[in-house]
Amino acid sequence: MILARLILGLLSLAPMTGYELKKHFDSSINHFWNADKAQIYRTLAQLVKDGHATVTTVAQRNYPDRQEHHITDAGREALVEWLGGEVTAHTPREPFLARVFFAAELDRESVLELIRARREATQEVLDDYLSQREDIDMRAAADRRSFLMAATLDNGIRHAAAELEWLDAVTEYLP
Repeated sequence: MILARLILGLLSLAPMTGYELKKHFDSSINHFWNADKAQIYRTLAQLVKDGHATVTTVAQRNYPDRQEHHITDAGREALVEWLGGEVTAHTPREPFLARVFFAAELDRESVLELIRARREATQEVLDDYLSQREDIDMRAAADRRSFLMAATLDNGIRHAAAELEWLDAVTEYLP
């Protein structure tokens, strides 16, 4: 259901093809949600079936026709209802933490290698987020939408930075 609401949110910005939606997932909300192409197309089909989106075929010269999706009034209502709904704390499922939890089965050097690998991956994520953030000045955000989009990126940055700090502490104090 959340994926459907995220797609409706992106469609509320502008009509998009499935390909364009995937590009937006990868470039604008990947710091808090990701989806593969198959999930996006499957969810788009369900949104159309449910009446929350429509699809329009746009003819193109020298290219295949575009299947452009538009949010409907019912889709906008579903999005607004979800946005105004109950907010609950999220209990994450984190495969890496499951590995750490049981890592006492490994020798110390293997545990340290596990931590080093995660630190490297997390640093890459943080670097990517920081590069996205370079051109954004939240204090000068032109509108609430831009400000809130940047705020979610800041959340991702802070989470990645906190994880790096935690990984360093685990490395330092590992018996």
